Amino acid sequence: MAQTIVLDATARAGVGKGAARSTRREGMVPGVIYGGGDDPVTISMKHNELLKRLKAGKFLSTLIKLNVDGKEHTVICRAVQRDVVRDLPIHVDFLRLSERSRISLFIPVEFVNHDQAPGLRRGGVLTVVRPDVELKVRAGDIPDHLTVDLTGLDVGDVVKISNVALPEGATPTITDRDFVIANISAPSALVSEEDEEAEAETEAEVEAEAEGDEEE
Repeated sequence: MAQTIVLDATARAGVGKGAARSTRREGMVPGVIYGGGDDPVTISMKHNELLKRLKAGKFLSTLIKLNVDGKEHTVICRAVQRDVVRDLPIHVDFLRLSERSRISLFIPVEFVNHDQAPGLRRGGVLTVVRPDVELKVRAGDIPDHLTVDLTGLDVGDVVKISNVALPEGATPTITDRDFVIANISAPSALVSEEDEEAEAETEAEVEAEAEGDEEE
């Protein structure tokens, strides 16, 4: 399974604006869990913990294990309402997932067989363009990572999403282009050497033309 966020929450009985304001005064953020064929559950969460997770990024596309008074819910965040002045969270909505639910998540990319890549053995540099890829996957079958095999790759070679074996049922959220995952670029020493060779060839050509002009 992919890496998940684990959060704690508390069920709250009150609903409406008054109850929400009371929750915020206590340093909590009101929220709700809905979907999955069960009744909605109103909750409250620690403001600082939620803000920390939001600042870490990709909160709306990461699987979450939400522990509400000892009962675990598998959810994904669907909306975070923020204060228009302070830009702080004031309400959060979570969608409850079933095993068959299809969701979009960022899956990390793992690169293997570095020692089998001629380009890297020559001193080339692996440039990772996308350390993770957003995929649409089933909630009950989320991969831990995607694997890119570097075997046989040389300087100048590019790895695109079409070169990566995706788990069954998983599809990229970007479908309009074959986007780049990584590439192997030439080392600076090799680039300098090639530039020097090109410069030497140019000088030789100039000298040869000059000699030809003198003979004429």
